[in-house]
Amino acid sequence: MNSIANKIIETRKIKGLSQEELAEQSKISLRTLQRIENNENNPRGKTLSLICNTLELNLEEMLATNQNQSPNIATKFINFFFFTVANLLLVALLGFMTIDSQANFNSRFAMVLLSILIPLFIINFTPNMSSNERLLKFGFGYLLYFIATLSIAGFVTGFLSGLFLCILINLSMLYFGSQLINKK
Repeated sequence: MNSIANKIIETRKIKGLSQEELAEQSKISLRTLQRIENNENNPRGKTLSLICNTLELNLEEMLATNQNQSPNIATKFINFFFFTVANLLLVALLGFMTIDSQANFNSRFAMVLLSILIPLFIINFTPNMSSNERLLKFGFGYLLYFIATLSIAGFVTGFLSGLFLCILINLSMLYFGSQLINKK
């Protein structure tokens, strides 16, 4: 449900008005108000202005919050591209430092540390993101890399190199990290 409909319903209930009373006071049809509240259509300028005047709401605020709620296609594409590149970079770093033929104890230990610090960095810059959303956006590459390594190199190679341990640490930190940070 969009934010305009939510705000109208919330304010109407706070003021103790029924849909019929609001429609009558706003001089709009009851069916129009029902369509707006049920999110069947977006209110046009005059209709929204009448409702806002009746409920004593700021029209400009309502329009601004609704515009901020709906990202356009370009924003979605940029987000998709960014998360894809971020996942590829994180997975490449993980693979290079653990499963590469020249990887030694120091590089594997560094990757275990980075498996803790990188998700904490991500959590710090995405405080409003839920754990599930964070896991889907930043952890999807790890899941795909786990499946690819399991099918190509095998379980023994992934386990002995420390790759699977690092993936497990990364995914669990992405999911549970915000709870660890917020514990006081």
